Amino acid sequence: MPPKHTVLLQGPPIVIDAAPLTREAFAPFGDVVENPHPDLHPSVFAKDPSPLPFSAVSANQGSAIKYQHVSHQINLYNQARSGRPGSAIMSMFVCAARARVPDPHEEESAPAPAPTPTATPPRTETSPRQLPTTFPVIVLERHPFTTQTFIPLSKDPAAHYLVIVAPTLAATTTDSSTFAVPSQLPPSAKYPRPLPGAGLPDLSRLHAFVAGPGQAVTYGAGTWHAPMVALGETGTTAVDFVVVQFANGVGEEDCQEVLFERQGSEDAAAPVLVRLRPLQQGTEEGEMTRARL
Repeated sequence: MPPKHTVLLQGPPIVIDAAPLTREAFAPFGDVVENPHPDLHPSVFAKDPSPLPFSAVSANQGSAIKYQHVSHQINLYNQARSGRPGSAIMSMFVCAARARVPDPHEEESAPAPAPTPTATPPRTETSPRQLPTTFPVIVLERHPFTTQTFIPLSKDPAAHYLVIVAPTLAATTTDSSTFAVPSQLPPSAKYPRPLPGAGLPDLSRLHAFVAGPGQAVTYGAGTWHAPMVALGETGTTAVDFVVVQFANGVGEEDCQEVLFERQGSEDAAAPVLVRLRPLQQGTEEGEMTRARL
């Protein structure tokens, strides 16, 4: 297990709203892998190969579109303190639901007055007002020497998951001595973002995104992120993921974790909360559009 480091936070909880996952919004933290043109059939492209993103080419005798280099993988274990090289690994994460997105048709029940021994229990009245659910963020982790890609295995259009990421603060002397991180990118690496360094996560600029079953994510090397959060009904196995990364078996080089606590707090509220609102689904030519929050 990787060593855990605790950060004490002061003041009220930090609350952020989750937004739909897009390539543009996620770009500072990693890659979003999705079909750029789900409305384009491979046979149409084979007959008229107009320019497409990712230097797309027709493949498999015209029966497929190949989008090239849709995500940037990197292995920086040659800079690890242990000197142990990293190897490519593929794992499967079977993720139980950890939070639930409110149903847009749900109604919040107003609390009823306490009954008296002689009174008939009053009816429960409802109000159209909705309260968003929240997910408590108490830990962030990063993989300093490797990218990490989560690929959902689900055809259920209702399957969603929560992606929580944060930028990195400038490293202090303590951070640099505590955390082992790579110092530079190889000159030949075609990697689209700088390495974040050894600093702690910047919670003031934390972001949360809701992803659908047709979207995979690659966390950039060293990107602070929450452990995977599948969305669904409590107790269900919501989403399975294939996870691709490099690793060398040295705990503090494969994964670094930071725990958050509220200093001097008398309540049990988490220091950081992600607020989830109902997903609204639209249709276009019979196809479901991406969920909008």
